[in-house]
Amino acid sequence: MTRLIGETALVTGAESGIGAAIVRRFRAEGAAVLAVGLQATLLKSLGAETGAHTHICDVTDQAAVTTSVQLAANLGTLNIIVNAAGITHEDDVADIEDSVWQHTLDVNLTGTMRVCRAAIPYLRQAGGGTIVNIASVAAFNGSAGMASYATSKAGIIAFTRTLANEYGQYAIRANCLCPGWVRTPMSEEEMRVGAQRQGVTINQAFDALALRIALRRVGLADEMAGCALFLASTDSSFVTGSVLVADGGARTPASARAI
Repeated sequence: MTRLIGETALVTGAESGIGAAIVRRFRAEGAAVLAVGLQATLLKSLGAETGAHTHICDVTDQAAVTTSVQLAANLGTLNIIVNAAGITHEDDVADIEDSVWQHTLDVNLTGTMRVCRAAIPYLRQAGGGTIVNIASVAAFNGSAGMASYATSKAGIIAFTRTLANEYGQYAIRANCLCPGWVRTPMSEEEMRVGAQRQGVTINQAFDALALRIALRRVGLADEMAGCALFLASTDSSFVTGSVLVADGGARTPASARAI
């Protein structure tokens, strides 16, 4: 549990779900961590639990992002960035509202860009570093009702590959983690909508979903944190511009199975 000793990380979207699990794993591996997000109570609890430093940050606000990056750099030599801040919203292409489309992209895609833009000078000053951007398998499988979300996540992949190509010469690596279905507060809220339509419980809906996954279960936030740790650590020292899909094999069939 020493892979990140001496490292300093900034993690956005850190108050719950995958972001919080990454903070816990990075702290357990010895990193100094600034965990940022919007929910003060959850951040305070996470900080008390892990010893991570916390700060309120809205990734749609460049001034707030710049301040957060500076605060993280004050903890040590900033060399790890994890962009886990994200939202989802069900929409229909035929009647999607401009405000919904714009806000989803502003948080998921442009928010990721803002953090990277502010952090790159610090990573270059450090002599290198790693960026882990959390995308989604929705980037590849644009399901109905996911237009803005899927588009934002596909954009993150393209943006990350551009980062990798442009800044590899400075020993800065950039990779994407694309989770499938993971049991988090956000996915439970998303599943709640579908469960209500079908007249089943959330657990029943997740159980039905698991039948379409090779491992026959949904993922855990801790498992995504393990993937992020690999991408952030020297274990992946020759990996950049890559996309790590962690979906339990859900995308392996050539066609969908009936359930």
